[in-house]
Amino acid sequence: MADFEYGPVELYLVGFEGDHPDEGTLEAIRDLVEGGTIRLIDFLVISREEDGSVLITDFEEVSDEYGFGDVELAAIGLVAEEDAQELAEGIAPGTSGALLAIELLWAKDLASRFAASGGIVLQTERIPAPVVNAVLAEAEEE
Repeated sequence: MADFEYGPVELYLVGFEGDHPDEGTLEAIRDLVEGGTIRLIDFLVISREEDGSVLITDFEEVSDEYGFGDVELAAIGLVAEEDAQELAEGIAPGTSGALLAIELLWAKDLASRFAASGGIVLQTERIPAPVVNAVLAEAEEE
């Protein structure tokens, strides 16, 4: 089996009011990290001020405050400043977003097995959970 150091990484921009994530969001992230479902690769907080200016806060500056004191990021800097600035365009003035680069640990094993068997992943596409649930709920009604 091919042995990858990292599996697929996904970027999530989770929006919230104010300048820091709510406790429910932080708890969800901590639970998934502690449960071994994801590995936190990078974490930034992006705030857009009322005047449109953008403030980017690194994980190290808020890790203790957010309850991640014992969590160490796997690869700080995977998300470049340019990426964060581009994604910040989707954040409304007066709100913020947590930009997470997460490794899907189950997918690492899958990717290794595909590679070992000679399989090549040609494309992946994620269908957001709200879309899946809406489509399936509509299908059940028919």
